[in-house]
Amino acid sequence: MQLELRNITKSFGDVHVLKDISFTTYSGRAMGFLGRNGSGKTTTMRCLMNVFAPDSGEILLDGKPFVADKASIGYLPEERGMYPKEPIVDQLIYFARLRGASKQGAHKSAMYWLDRVGLSEYHNKKLEILSKGNQQKIQIIQAFLTDPDILILDEPFSGLDPVNSQLFKEIILELLKQKKLVVFSSHQMAYVEEFCDDIALIHNGRITLSGDLKKIKRERAHRQVLIESPSESASAVLSSITKEKFQRKENVFHVRLPEGMTKEHLLLGLLDQGVKVESFNDYLPSLHQIFLESAGEQ
Repeated sequence: MQLELRNITKSFGDVHVLKDISFTTYSGRAMGFLGRNGSGKTTTMRCLMNVFAPDSGEILLDGKPFVADKASIGYLPEERGMYPKEPIVDQLIYFARLRGASKQGAHKSAMYWLDRVGLSEYHNKKLEILSKGNQQKIQIIQAFLTDPDILILDEPFSGLDPVNSQLFKEIILELLKQKKLVVFSSHQMAYVEEFCDDIALIHNGRITLSGDLKKIKRERAHRQVLIESPSESASAVLSSITKEKFQRKENVFHVRLPEGMTKEHLLLGLLDQGVKVESFNDYLPSLHQIFLESAGEQ
């Protein structure tokens, strides 16, 4: 499957919230839709789910108009909306049946997911007795109940501790292996960097960067290297060879190559002048660094 947003715009009164939003995501690949709070992530998700109708643009699934009401879809909204005084399993069955599951199938799926996240013993308890983190786990698994082909998850890691964040990262990876189409928004970039294949960065309602994350990292790393050296002379020799400023943290140097200089030239220059080089690698920026650079370019 291929889900594509083309030139989506959305305004509320005189406030232009989304400005020509376009990106594409695919089955079996995790799309991280990333940006600061207030950047337009949730409004985009609501347009995807037909909660809001875009002012212009189109949303396509495999080249045809995407109709959220008819699609096999699981949705985690930003505003969590379950019933604090109702039994947990009854609520999960209710949500599954709203999406077309039989009563027996809904109960089986609810118990499976409760067991999967370590909460099966609470199935007949009221939601309000759970901690906020465990309530968040219930909110997330309701999106998985009917084994949907498409998952739209708005800030799924919000409120989760590191252990439970890891649990859900593992679950999402399993779903990707099943060729699910997964789109999730987040401002917690470190949580998603390790497993998202594609990204779309939004800043002030505009897409500033989108595409394959590994490719973007390689492009942003152009002509930058990390050099580890214990030699006292390393700093002076680097300055004399590159004639460029560089960053240093203990024995690791982050160097941008001058135009016309190859990595081989730099490495041989260091070795020729007696500098001990323990490692010499391409520099790959973090997703956080990429976002800051991308936002700053606008």
